[in-house]
Amino acid sequence: MTTIRQLAVESLTHLMAGGQERLAVDDDARSILRSWMLQSRRGGQLVETAAPATPEMSVEEKLALLRNRAEHWKPARRLGTLRDTMVFATGNPHARLMLVGEAPGFDEERLGEPFVGRAGQLLNKILTAMGLSREEVYISNVCKFRPDMGPEQGTANRPPTAEEIAACLPLILAEIRAIRPACIVCLGGSSAKALLSSDASVSSMRGRWLDCQGVPVRVTYHPSYLLRNEALSARRSVWEDMLAAMEKLGMPISERQKRYFLPS
Repeated sequence: MTTIRQLAVESLTHLMAGGQERLAVDDDARSILRSWMLQSRRGGQLVETAAPATPEMSVEEKLALLRNRAEHWKPARRLGTLRDTMVFATGNPHARLMLVGEAPGFDEERLGEPFVGRAGQLLNKILTAMGLSREEVYISNVCKFRPDMGPEQGTANRPPTAEEIAACLPLILAEIRAIRPACIVCLGGSSAKALLSSDASVSSMRGRWLDCQGVPVRVTYHPSYLLRNEALSARRSVWEDMLAAMEKLGMPISERQKRYFLPS
């Protein structure tokens, strides 16, 4: 079983490989992290990194490199709590809007593409209402493997654990660096907590722009939440977040779009 120390060392190494030089932590945490890093170096510990791309590579080449690395991603593989099939991403590598969910489910694992089940179909409808198609945006997940629930799992799904998210986090951060979208929409709490390093709830993070690696981030509810909660207020909350993304992207917003899901 991977220890917290190993995950911390791996995460710090990934950040360094990606060019990050500073990390906001308090003095106690800094002391602990520094000692762990020094011990790993003295012990010759090998840490898997998300293969930093060179500036000369195209976005497509960077993503192909990441996809190949993700397929054999040791930090995730050795946990023993994730299934074998890797589901990477879909959409336009030059997209200005990036959507990030939590993990693939049964349908995603079967078809090898994120957001293709019922939640994905609802997401497609949301994009259409925005005036966008699935092919115009970039869609990915923080965790690249379907969380395992044992031999009798069937079509059941579960959200990824903090440990599973931490193991896959360097991959999605590398995707963001490769694509450099104009903005990101986090779909659900797992995605938001991972990219924003926060334990706050979706409701408390909604309604404002946050930041991940210099990219503006908007947090909203996962489409599966709307499948469970059909209240007009829930749909309006998600739509307001999408309107904010449209505004950030400089997209035209009609009076009709502004009124979607408002009480009549």
